[in-house]
Amino acid sequence: MAISANEVKHVASLAKLDVSDAELEKFTGQMDQIINMVQQLNEVDTTDVPVTTTVTDAFDVMREDIAVKGTDRELLMENVPERKDGFIKVPAIIDESEEG
Repeated sequence: MAISANEVKHVASLAKLDVSDAELEKFTGQMDQIINMVQQLNEVDTTDVPVTTTVTDAFDVMREDIAVKGTDRELLMENVPERKDGFIKVPAIIDESEEG
């Protein structure tokens, strides 16, 4: 299954990425290689292979969950350049308009 440049361009636009024609050609080739590798993996017979959830004998060691008093909010807010309603005010980073 080959992937077309139009499909790569469509995915790039969904991710709001601007790609040049050279990058589009490069990414199309790379995506095609990835898809071919996945298809090769799908051809391997794994019928009698048990599911592997971990490859080591390591396990999580949990610490006791003890609540401790945190730093006072006013002390933390002393160095904040701009705040509003008790929160740190930061510039918007997500453009929710359809254009951007």
